[in-house]
Amino acid sequence: MVPLHRLVAATDLSAPARHAVERAASVALATGAQLDLVHVATPAPMERLRRLAGQIPSDLEKLMLEAPRNAMQELAETLAQRHGVTAQVHVASGSLLTQLRQHTETTNADLVVLGARGASFMRHMLLGSTADRMVSRATRPMLVVKQAPHEPYKTVLVPVDFSARSLRSIRLAQAVAPGAALILLHVYDVPFEGMMEYAGVHANEIQRYRASARQEAQQSMVALCEAAGLNPALTPTLVMHGDPSLLLVQQEQELDCDLIVMGKQGDNAVEDMLLGSVTRYALAQSQCDVLIAV
Repeated sequence: MVPLHRLVAATDLSAPARHAVERAASVALATGAQLDLVHVATPAPMERLRRLAGQIPSDLEKLMLEAPRNAMQELAETLAQRHGVTAQVHVASGSLLTQLRQHTETTNADLVVLGARGASFMRHMLLGSTADRMVSRATRPMLVVKQAPHEPYKTVLVPVDFSARSLRSIRLAQAVAPGAALILLHVYDVPFEGMMEYAGVHANEIQRYRASARQEAQQSMVALCEAAGLNPALTPTLVMHGDPSLLLVQQEQELDCDLIVMGKQGDNAVEDMLLGSVTRYALAQSQCDVLIAV
């Protein structure tokens, strides 16, 4: 398990974004990582007010800039009292993506935590272009928080495809949710299955292909568990046939998972600019938090 040393929680100081900050504090407490709270103020409202008023009194502008810093300091004090975690406060002005990325790179953060919804950039986190850019172009793992954190993560669902990123996802799940139960899910298919059905290939023959694909997946699952240092006999695993997006969300809800850990699914330079369809579906449709590995 690779330890976490530094977490960055981005907040717009809205009530929904508070869930992300609370979860970040919970993870920092469980892992011993340093926590940074980051608020990026957009200059657009100030510029609009300047256009409307012509000139803004210097004391008013100073007050408007100081208000977020004071609110962030109060937030840090609340976290210290509630979780016993000391958080560093950082307030910047400018482009959210630029400022957040600059801070994570400068501090060499291991994880970025943000809310699924908020008052500004997180208001439509799962559908907006800003969200796509943040998650798709993330160079650090990103935890998208949807639920109010009442306790540490207990049940983590990790969809795997047996590539190198599957092992990274497991390692990340172990680091962020130490002590949680991991459930590994693989959804398999048969190449050209739809075409074979259309071409009239007998159902028994297709079923034979499915059985072979399932056996191969089960063997790969055992090998992945061993590579991750997990006991295959004690690690819950699911090998299923069907639509990976639908099955992922279905199993998340049936198994009462509170976290999904998965990769962005980009296999090449073009796909890396966009979220994979399964990842995007999980972000939009799952009820629990989603941790994106890179």
